[in-house]
Amino acid sequence: MSGRISRAGLGRGLGVFGPLTIAPFVFGEHWVVNIGIFVVMYAALATAWNLIGGFSGYLSLGHVAFFGIGAYANAIAFEHLGLVSGYGPFLLVPAVGVGVALVSIPIGWLALRTRAATFAIVTLTLVFVGQQLAFNLHSLTGGAEGISLPLPPFALSHYELPFYLVMLAVLAIAMLVCWWVRASNLGLLLFAIRDDEDRARGLGVHTTGVKVAALAMSAGLVAMAGAVWAYYIGFIYPQFAVDPLITIGMVLMAYLGGKGTLWGPALGAFILVPAQQYLAYRLGASELYLVGYSAVFLVVMLLLPRGILPSLADRVAARRGPQKSGRESGEAVVAP
Repeated sequence: MSGRISRAGLGRGLGVFGPLTIAPFVFGEHWVVNIGIFVVMYAALATAWNLIGGFSGYLSLGHVAFFGIGAYANAIAFEHLGLVSGYGPFLLVPAVGVGVALVSIPIGWLALRTRAATFAIVTLTLVFVGQQLAFNLHSLTGGAEGISLPLPPFALSHYELPFYLVMLAVLAIAMLVCWWVRASNLGLLLFAIRDDEDRARGLGVHTTGVKVAALAMSAGLVAMAGAVWAYYIGFIYPQFAVDPLITIGMVLMAYLGGKGTLWGPALGAFILVPAQQYLAYRLGASELYLVGYSAVFLVVMLLLPRGILPSLADRVAARRGPQKSGRESGEAVVAP
């Protein structure tokens, strides 16, 4: 793998992030930008989850705990550290990511000593641990009453715009980290672990350290999205900040677009989040939209079982294969 940015890769990046940056200035309605914030947020979450779930093959179901830590870190900074509302809190987002990445290292070192279904169950317990800590650490989290964040002094005409652009920056960072990991020796080691961990260990790979590094980067990026989300929502409480549906969303989107790919998780988010918002609007508070949301996912997975991008690549390769073999056989016939 090469760490250099190819012209094609740079073109794809500009072709995606250019329109995404311009979009809120062209479609400036509040509801459109609001949906855009959540689309970009889930794209960042799914991309970050892909670092551990797609590259190493370890199914983490507890990433929302890191999301909640990031959200509460931002809220606690307002409540107890005297953080002033405005554009300044956005500068705290990278520090939140680094802090949560460091916190995740001992957690990952313990959890990643298990595998497969056991690892999934262990990470799932993080959700309940996170919720209970949020409920019981009243002096920090406000308990069941939650924490209110001050309203940013942004102009009402473009109130959502700063949050959208910062969340888009988080997505860009997540994409760059994933690109770097895929193009580095770390990516090769993660893919080796995904394919055959015992063989990788037998070849001298320090598998636990590699997996912990991937989990720490993934957790930090998820926490950054959580910090921006908390500032945008303005009020957080345990069930909302540590909601299992957030983990389910990022996992489904990564699987839908194609886990282990660079663009697949973001593509899954850009398909599922608008579908979710539309179904929620049409079906209202009955939460029947979750059934429709699942149906969209199931239909796509039945038609494209490996995810959209890998399945399309397989179909393109299958079509090119017979054509190539046909040309080769034709050349063999007329060859002297």
